[in-house]
Amino acid sequence: MSEPDEDFASMFEASLQAKRVERGQTIEGTIVAIGPEVAFVNVGGKGEATIDIGELKDDEGNLDVAVGDRIQATVMSTVGGLTLSRKLVRGAATQRQLEDAFHTGLPVEGKVEKVVKGGYEVRIARQRAFCPFSQIDTLRTDPSAHEGQVYAFRIIEYKEGGRNLIVSRRALLEEEQRARADEVRRSIAAGAVMTGRVASVREFGAFVDLGGGVQGLLHVSEMGWSRVSDTSQVVKPGDEITVKVLRVDEDTQKISLGLKQLSADPWSGVHATYEVGQVRTGRVTRLTEFGAFVELEPGVEGLAHASTFAPTSRREGWSASVVPGMTGAFEILSIDLEKKRIGVALVPEDSARAEEVREYTERKDVAPAEGFGSLADKLRGALKPRE
Repeated sequence: MSEPDEDFASMFEASLQAKRVERGQTIEGTIVAIGPEVAFVNVGGKGEATIDIGELKDDEGNLDVAVGDRIQATVMSTVGGLTLSRKLVRGAATQRQLEDAFHTGLPVEGKVEKVVKGGYEVRIARQRAFCPFSQIDTLRTDPSAHEGQVYAFRIIEYKEGGRNLIVSRRALLEEEQRARADEVRRSIAAGAVMTGRVASVREFGAFVDLGGGVQGLLHVSEMGWSRVSDTSQVVKPGDEITVKVLRVDEDTQKISLGLKQLSADPWSGVHATYEVGQVRTGRVTRLTEFGAFVELEPGVEGLAHASTFAPTSRREGWSASVVPGMTGAFEILSIDLEKKRIGVALVPEDSARAEEVREYTERKDVAPAEGFGSLADKLRGALKPRE
C-alpha cells in the first residue's frame, strides 16, 4: 500500500473511532493547551476534546495539571466536538453537568453533610441533595457512621431545574456487587479465610457479605468457643470481620462461616491441665432437665448431672439451689477428650460432707464409673448422713 493510502487508512480508522465515542464513556487523553476558559485534550484517534478550565482546578482555585499531563475524563457531549468532564467523579460543578449526569446515569461525588428526617443531606459541589436512608448503603448501619463521608452517588431524581435532587449510593454499590459476584463465588471454598462486612444480625447468627453481594451465615455456635447468648454482643451490622469458610453447598449455594476457628481451641490444652479428682471453680451457664452446664474456663464446659446434686426436700428439686450465673467448686468426675465432654459434681459446702466425698473418690477399691448414673448413685451414698 502506498503512503497516501496509508494516510487515508489512518484517517478513516480515526474517524471510525471518533464515531464510536458515546456520551458517558470514560476516555484518556493528554492536555495540549490551556486557555482562559477551556483546555484542549488530545484523545488520540478520537480527535481533540475540550474541558472546562474549572474542571482542572483544586478547591483553592489553583490548576492541578499542566500541558503534557494525561487525564481521565467522561464524555459529556459529542455534538460539535467532544466535551469532557472530570468533576463528575469529584462532584459536579454546574447545573448542566448535573443534568447530564442524571440523564446518562454517571456517578457524581458528594459529601454527606448531616442526618435529616428520612435520610441525609448531601453536598454535591454547590448543590444540596437528599439521600434516603435506604439508599446510602446495601447494609443496615448506624446513620451517624456516614456523616462527613465522601461517596460516589447516582442522581435518581432531577426536579425543579436541579434544585430538587435525590441521589442513591446503593444503586452504584449494587452494580459493583453484580459485577463482582461471579468472581467472588469462584474464590470461596471450604477452608478459605476471607474478610467481609456484617450485613445483619439475628438471634441464630449473622449474615456476612463477602463481596459482590455474596453472603454467608455465621451461626451463633461458630462465633466463639464460649457459649454466645447474645449475638449482638459479638458482631454488629457494618462490622468488618475475618471469617473462615466452613462449608459451601454447591446445590443451594449456601455458605457456612466460622469465627472461632481463627483462634486456638481451648480444649486442646484440657488433656494436660485437667485430671479426674481435681476441684475447679466453675460458673453455671444454663440449666436443663438432666443437669447444669458449668463453664470451667472460656470455651470449656462441663456437665453436672442432676443426680450428682445433694438430695433436697424442696418441691422444685435439685434445681432450686442452682441458678445460672452462680459460681462454686466443682470436682472433675470424668473426661472424654474425643467427645469434648467433662463430667463434674458440685462440691458440698459442708466441710464434713466434702471430706466424705474426697475420701470416696480416693478409694482404690472403687471401679471406674461407666457413666454419670452409676457414679452418681455412689456419690449420693457418700453424701447420706451416717446412722
